[in-house]
Amino acid sequence: MADNGTIEIKGLDERIKQLGEAQTKNPMMQRRIREVIKQVLGRVRSELQGDAQQGLQMKSDPRQAYKAVRYAVYKRILGGQVNILQSRRAGAMRLYEPPRTLQEGQRGGNRRRRTQRTTDLMSYRGKDRGFILRFLNAGTTERKTRYGSRGAITSRNWFGNASQRHLNEAAEQIDRMIEDVIRGVMY
Repeated sequence: MADNGTIEIKGLDERIKQLGEAQTKNPMMQRRIREVIKQVLGRVRSELQGDAQQGLQMKSDPRQAYKAVRYAVYKRILGGQVNILQSRRAGAMRLYEPPRTLQEGQRGGNRRRRTQRTTDLMSYRGKDRGFILRFLNAGTTERKTRYGSRGAITSRNWFGNASQRHLNEAAEQIDRMIEDVIRGVMY
């Protein structure tokens, strides 16, 4: 007890300083929390890509449409999102060359040079991946032309269900990891 009737607690000033460092207004703490969010959302993205690759059961996916799942960590607020790639963030172009079916020594195929149109049709951009995943997620209506019915793609809503499940698990992970970060600051 001090002379003026107040009680002195040893280490109180240090604890107050630690509490100030643990606040989310502290830039260092914001950076640590964003690192945690980035790490967890990266795992969610890879899990959703795995779900897309195996759960959609596409017969053939040579251009890897499952890679159209992306994530982002917000700069101004603490948080992030996981979604299917949109066309404005296209990514690199890939040329897909279908496998040849000719036997050894067999002549066949086109003798002419490919036009730019053929190259464009065989190329694949990041936005095309997202386009395919959105079709598989939302489905299409029955398509009919003058040549007959072209069929429909049934809605699978795989992204909504899978992302909700993975994000709920991620929220728990983020909660535990932020507690660990705060404990690291406090002790």
